[in-house]
Amino acid sequence: MLETLLNHLDWIVAVLLFGIGFTTLLLHGNLIKKIIGLNIMDTAVYLFLTAQGYITGRSAPILREGAVSAANYINPIPSGLVLTGIVVSVSLTAVMLALTIRLYRRYHTLDIDRITLRSRGEDS
Repeated sequence: MLETLLNHLDWIVAVLLFGIGFTTLLLHGNLIKKIIGLNIMDTAVYLFLTAQGYITGRSAPILREGAVSAANYINPIPSGLVLTGIVVSVSLTAVMLALTIRLYRRYHTLDIDRITLRSRGEDS
């Protein structure tokens, strides 16, 4: 049992990070904390994809002299997906932070419940 857990430690950490990010996203009303939770979830997905693409005993897919076959290399697709995901995540975080700044300037709070009430005109 312990050996199985240690062999899949990267998966366990990815699931724990995803759970932490998801609960942060759901339970906190502060917009900055929600953005941080979403970034933690992104990191968990990147860790999982990177762990899936790694194969023990193989090297990076860089062609060198003397390379016999493609069986000596790891799969480059998960690495490409992670790089693409990081770029999208950084862009999305920038947009979310910009919108959060606009909301704070208009409503003078970062609490999503108060912003919702004020936007409906129920709380002055």
